[in-house]
Amino acid sequence: MTAFVRNQWYVAAYAHEVGRELLGRTVLGEPILLYRTEDGRPVAMADRCVHRRFPLSEKPSRLDGDRVVCGYHGFTYGTDGVCVSVPGQQRIPRTARLATYPVLEQDAFVWVWIGDREPGTTLPPRAPWMDSPDYTVVSGMETIDSDYGLLVDNLLDLSHETYLHGGYIGTPEVAETPITTEVDDRAGIVYVSRHMDDAECPPFYATSTGITGRITRWQDIEYHAPCLYLLHSRIAPVGAPGPNPDGSDPHAFHVEVVYAITPSTEKTTYDFWAVARDFAPGDQEVSDFLRENNRTVVLQDVVALNVLQKALDTEQDGYQELSINIDTGGLAARRILARLAAEGAEQDSPAAASR
Repeated sequence: MTAFVRNQWYVAAYAHEVGRELLGRTVLGEPILLYRTEDGRPVAMADRCVHRRFPLSEKPSRLDGDRVVCGYHGFTYGTDGVCVSVPGQQRIPRTARLATYPVLEQDAFVWVWIGDREPGTTLPPRAPWMDSPDYTVVSGMETIDSDYGLLVDNLLDLSHETYLHGGYIGTPEVAETPITTEVDDRAGIVYVSRHMDDAECPPFYATSTGITGRITRWQDIEYHAPCLYLLHSRIAPVGAPGPNPDGSDPHAFHVEVVYAITPSTEKTTYDFWAVARDFAPGDQEVSDFLRENNRTVVLQDVVALNVLQKALDTEQDGYQELSINIDTGGLAARRILARLAAEGAEQDSPAAASR
């Protein structure tokens, strides 16, 4: 099992999901209630009433102004998690308060900070295409019944596109082309690149861009452990000029694929996915096509990782795993996640607290 990494920002929801309806999500095993105040500010607190542990995200719980009223016995909480009303008595128990979580809205996501210390100046990694006027975005979320580390492995080794996603995004060249890998251990970032100079154009790009021939296809990955994966995709007809020295690239199509990887429990993961494009702005047919096709690809991963988790659950202790060159990025990510988890455990230890 991949250990949880605490004292980090995680995506709990898309910004459009959080409103005046009570929303429940579980992040790193902690049930969290999300909603917006009347002035639009997102709030995150524990999703269990202190009285009998009724989930506050479940009806008939409701909002009364900015206060949350438990639908079971009426315990009422302010945005700071402090109980302000209980049934049948004036005195409110001193311990009647819920844990609250630092929350931040950024790049069309609502992030929550999970840990025992405040984030300070620490900010989540950026995915600026998510709400940029220069990009058109489609997005969704699927729940995977597996350890979140399996999704990290999956996304850092795109050679599986050839076999698992053929007919959508996979072509032979993806598996045949070697990768380059760079690791910034201090920042916790893994970079994996695969540049295909002459490749078949898969339906995902042929239909959305209108390219009819072979393509130059670049896949440049940034994985920001533990929570955010960015895939910078460049697609251009074979023979088209490359990027200009100033960074502009008018002869290519660009797709930014974003995955927010949020561990829910030890064996369930929220897979927030998005596809942002800099072409066909506002074209609803292209948006519908990319949304449907990318969700199909994501669901193929969901099925595969669910099967893989069940298989791993039956393995005996000490089984041997074989790794090759395509696994370099995934193995680097595992090392970073293990280090971050160990550092978090050290910060949480009684000895660390007494220093």
